[in-house]
Amino acid sequence: MHAQSSREDGQMPAAAADAAPDTPLRQRTNQGLPIPQRYWAMLVIALALTLAVLDSAIANVALPTIARNLRASAAGSIWIVNAYQLAITISLLPLASLGDRIGYRRIYLSGLILFTLSSFGCALSTSLSTLALARVVQGFGAAGIMSVNTALVRMIYPPNQLGRGVAINAMVVAVSSAVGPTVASGVLAVATWPWLFAINVPIGIAAIIGAFKALPMNPGHESPYDYLSAVMNAFVFGLLIFAVDGLGHGERFGYVAIEVIGAVVIGYFFVRRQLTQSAPLLPIDLLKIPVFALSMGTSVCSFCAQMLAFVSLPFLLQDSLGMSQVETGLLMTPWPAIIIIAAPIAGVLSDKVSSGWLGGAGLAAMTVGLLLLAALGAHAEPLQIAWRMALCGAGFGIFQSPNNRTILSSAPVARSGGASGMLGTARLTGQTLGAALVALMFGIVPANGPTVALYLAAGFSAVGAVVSTLRVMHHDTARPT
Repeated sequence: MHAQSSREDGQMPAAAADAAPDTPLRQRTNQGLPIPQRYWAMLVIALALTLAVLDSAIANVALPTIARNLRASAAGSIWIVNAYQLAITISLLPLASLGDRIGYRRIYLSGLILFTLSSFGCALSTSLSTLALARVVQGFGAAGIMSVNTALVRMIYPPNQLGRGVAINAMVVAVSSAVGPTVASGVLAVATWPWLFAINVPIGIAAIIGAFKALPMNPGHESPYDYLSAVMNAFVFGLLIFAVDGLGHGERFGYVAIEVIGAVVIGYFFVRRQLTQSAPLLPIDLLKIPVFALSMGTSVCSFCAQMLAFVSLPFLLQDSLGMSQVETGLLMTPWPAIIIIAAPIAGVLSDKVSSGWLGGAGLAAMTVGLLLLAALGAHAEPLQIAWRMALCGAGFGIFQSPNNRTILSSAPVARSGGASGMLGTARLTGQTLGAALVALMFGIVPANGPTVALYLAAGFSAVGAVVSTLRVMHHDTARPT
């Protein structure tokens, strides 16, 4: 009985640990991976995560080109994006839960292989239906990557350096999201749209080879998998996504209301079922930890604010300030560029300083930057725009790494998969809500939609800053045993 309990907690009995000091599990809980393997493992994590996040963004830019080539309508072509996002969102938590049971490495490798194969399928697609189907499969592969990547980071780094690993992860996600349109434009300038997906194949193969050699293994635990919860999770998040998307695109209120009611009813029974589970698919056990719950709320607010800004800023710069597409791309570059600098610094600081204060300060800076962007005059100079973008990027970079570290470290080791899945779910929820709110603002106040969206982004960022500082009262630097 004792041995079984120890195994489920993610810990080895003392005698077994002393007899096998170099086992992957002991490395995971105490030392992390040795230095050469640690670097290779993080390179694999960064490569795969870049592919998964980048593919969420690049398809948006290519939609008109793909629609014309496949003779599809503009409305129908939206499913090239929606199919991918929907598959990721409904499968993140189920795959994270499965990772806790059978091992994060298995889920990660399976997702990476599926993503690479389906990317080849996307490149070979000759109709909208086949491309959308390939994108669904690609989304499930991306979910396998995203669902457990931070759980793997927790195994790769020792506890006193976890912030550094999480900072690299955060930097990759932020930069990949921001530069997606630029990468897509560059590829389309020299090649046809199938190459947007074909370029994933050689990179994916390299990542797969590296993953087999470098990624650590964990034994998982033996509790049965709850397939009914996985189905209920898919319905809840799927209906919510359709409702938010329909609200943003002017769908009839009756349809949106039905979708919301359906999500709430199924969600009620879904949550009740999770309360009876020892390791629930929807990690309610983790949400009972105040620091974890506050960090999740902060994450949703911040990503909602960032997406509101990223979608509305091109309209502000081009339609209101008369910038060209090239100028718009260049002026938005300081945001992700500064994240590359700020995220690693914040990651190192998060191992020593309360993430509540770091996150609050970062989101406060981002709030100021967003307010200053919203208040730009009609004759703003490029330098005035660039430093405001840089301020937003610095604030987001300072916030994200410490926040992600707290989400991960506040969960017990055996529930790292659940924490990793919730981290990805918070990001996607915030981004989906932000994009829908931009569409809603453009519909309500078309003349001033971008400016209103930026003020709304500042509001979400400010709320996130307040929520972040509340974590200080709950000793957010504490690590569970």
